[in-house]
Amino acid sequence: MKHVDYPLLTQTVAALTEGETDAVALMATLACEVHHADDRFDWTGFYRVTAPELLKIGPYQGGHGCLVIPFSRGVCGAAARTGQVQLVPDVDAFPGHIACASSTRSEIVLPVFDGQGALLGVFDIDSNQPDAFTSADADALTAILAATFSRAR
Repeated sequence: MKHVDYPLLTQTVAALTEGETDAVALMATLACEVHHADDRFDWTGFYRVTAPELLKIGPYQGGHGCLVIPFSRGVCGAAARTGQVQLVPDVDAFPGHIACASSTRSEIVLPVFDGQGALLGVFDIDSNQPDAFTSADADALTAILAATFSRAR
């Protein structure tokens, strides 16, 4: 069972994205690196803010994701609406959870901000294991997202 080495992941992402400012290029690189860093990560990807109160699928790894998610629905919507990490140990217990994949048991969704503090979207990781994510995952991923997207345009 492979578990993520956050110091190594932080270093790898920083090296791969150095000098890059395009948000979609950054999202694609991060989705790939994070997805392959840990066996718990079943679906890893971004939903981008494309209109007021609306998220659309961005770069991801794994099976098909939902194409459109309003801020008013689901775990991704909650992260976008509140600007706070959503750590969900049991998706069936989350009111209004949107089941993009029936295999998803737990989920973590982190808001993604640019260097000016504007919401670019959310970073969603699903697991087919219950209670797969911890506050340590949330803290490490928040730091990686902040460092990566601080220069995004």
